[in-house]
Parts: sequence; structure tokens; C-alpha cells
Amino acid sequence: MRSVRTQVGIIGAGPAGLLLARLLGLAGIECIVLERRAPEYLRARIRAGLLEQGTVDILSDAGVGERLLRERLVHDGVEIAFNGRRHRIDLKELSGKAVTIYGQAEVQKDLMDAHLTMGTEVVYEAEDVSPHGLATDRPWLRYHKDGQVREIQCDFIAGCDGSHGVSRQAIPQDVLRIYERIYPFGWLGILADTPPVNPELIYCNHERGFALCTMRSEARSRYYLQVPADEDVADWSDDRFWSELSRRLPPDAAAGLVTGPRLEMSVAPLRSFVAEPMRYGRLLLAGDAAHIVPPTGAKGLNLAVTDVRFLAEALTAYYRAGCSDLLDGYSARCLARVWKVQRFSWWMTSITHRFPEASGFEKRVQGAELAWLAGSRAAQTTLAENYVGLPVE
Repeated sequence: MRSVRTQVGIIGAGPAGLLLARLLGLAGIECIVLERRAPEYLRARIRAGLLEQGTVDILSDAGVGERLLRERLVHDGVEIAFNGRRHRIDLKELSGKAVTIYGQAEVQKDLMDAHLTMGTEVVYEAEDVSPHGLATDRPWLRYHKDGQVREIQCDFIAGCDGSHGVSRQAIPQDVLRIYERIYPFGWLGILADTPPVNPELIYCNHERGFALCTMRSEARSRYYLQVPADEDVADWSDDRFWSELSRRLPPDAAAGLVTGPRLEMSVAPLRSFVAEPMRYGRLLLAGDAAHIVPPTGAKGLNLAVTDVRFLAEALTAYYRAGCSDLLDGYSARCLARVWKVQRFSWWMTSITHRFPEASGFEKRVQGAELAWLAGSRAAQTTLAENYVGLPVE
């Protein structure tokens, strides 16, 4: 059995794992990344596309922001539509910040390219990865590669392997606390090489269900429809999707909708999920391994990046100064932000979607909430401050 040693073993080579490896590498901290998927899969995976300014800053500081800054779209506002009318919220004027449109797949490519240049050891298609010795000061990772059992001895293990990964499952059940809400609907999304219907995002509350108009570039659009959680994508032709989207958009937006053949179509379930604590012994969780937010607030990737920032700061302080205070406070620091973001993502979901079990009273309250948002500068400021990203504490 082959065994090697490093300082930090990272499980997962998505944006969270690769960004952490990048920040640690720049700080002179050794790490090895294990990933069960092939590089081609990671580069092609369709994910979110809205970045907070704080995320853009971290990626730029890590030396992976050059293409992002060159190709991104900057949005100063966002629209909320209901009762057939559109209401623009001026994010820049209300909060002093804007948001960036740049696909997560592009962030993934930028990070992978940077690690190729940097020479980071990233083991793709690592099978049966498992963490061990988490309660000791000498944890290790075991995995299979090319028919051989291999081990990595390390000081710490970072679990960046998503909601279905092995990291969180390694925390004893009597330690782990799970908080979760499953929503009774999902998002049916289509990606198409068509110009966006609007220069900025439109969130639509409609009696037939929620719709979202977003984009990946000035020539590539991404649209979503609220559908039942068990919806089968095979039941949806391109024509059916475009027709239903047109019904849910305000008339002036629908009139400008350009349709075209799909590049991709899929259904994503919606849930709110938090696992506490985010540290157990020498294992530290980051990103989707510890929390999931409904995509309504566009916070999943941004929240993961902030976790990674906190974790990189904590590990750097430990190795440079022998200080463990930030490591000891890592979970509490992350969770304080996680729950604020969960609240906002839940609120955005609650005002924009139609809940099948909602009573007449609840529907009226939702309408009143939207009317208040449309007419109150204070309400719009609250949305803007959360949407562009809360300050890092």
C-alpha cells in the first residue's frame, strides 16, 4: 500500500476544494486534493452563475480572476415581477454594490487551469475515499486508484465534497445535528444560446408558479420554471417550456422573449439544509458538505467561497503562528453567516413561489409582502444588502 504525507488533505475538487487548495498553496501550506469524478465531468457541470463582489474579490486575490473580470456581466439591479408588472430594485444605489454574472463552470475551469500551472497534486477518479482518525492529531485518508489502496497522512482534512460526499457522514451521529426543510417543488431549467430577455434577472411570481430569467452571457440564457418536485424532464419539449415561460412572464417581457433549441434541460429539487457543527476533531467541512440553500437567492457558491476563506485564514494562522483560535472558532464563525443566508434564501423563496399547500390567508399575506417590497425603500434596501452579499464579520 502506497502512503504519502501532506499537511492538509482535501476531499472534493469542485470550486470549494480547488479554491481552498489554491489559497493554501499561496500561503506555502502543502495539500493534496482527492476527487472521485473525472476532470471532463467537472468542467462540463452546469451550475449557478451569480457571484457576490466578495466572491469576485477572493477569486481575484487568489490569482484566478483575470478571465472573470474580462468576461463577466455586471448587474446593478434586479427585477421582481408580480401581478403582471415588473419592479426594479437598484442594488447599486441601495447597497453600494453590484453582482457579477459568470458561470460556476467557468470558475471551475479557471481554478483547474491555475492548479495545472501551479503543479498542485489533484487526484481525479479517486475511488472509495474515506477519512480516518478524525479525533486524533494524525488523521488519514484512504482511497483506491488504479487498482491499488493508497493512504494520505495529514494534519487536517477538509471536507469539500458536496452534500452527498463522505466527509459529513464521517462525523458520529451523536455529534451531528441536522436542520432541514424540503420544498414541495423544484426548478426546471433550460440553457439556450439565445439573447437574454432582459439585461438583468427577473424573478416572477405568477399564479401558475415561479419563473426566473437569468443568463450566462449576452448570448446565452438560463431560464427556470417552478414544477412539482417529482417532475420528469422527459415530459417537457422545448416548445412546451417556452410556451409555459411566456405565460408566467409579464406581457412586456414575454413580448421580447427569444426562443431556441436547448443546450441542456434538468430538474433541480429545492431544500434548505444545515449540518452542525462544521468541525469534528481534525475534520472541517466547507460548502455543500455542510449546508444547502434553495437557489432563489443565488447563495450556494458564494457561501461556499466564504467558508473557504475562513478555513484558509484559520489554517494559515495555525501553520504560520501556531495559533489555533481561528480553527477552534471556525464552525461558529461559518454558521453565524450560514443561518443569515438561509434566512434570506428562505424568504426569497417564500415570496416568489406558489406553495401548493398555502391557505387563502397565506396567499394574501404573500401578496401583501410583495406589495410592501415594491413600495418600500427600506424593504428594497434589506433585499439589496442581502442579495449583493452581507459584510464578512
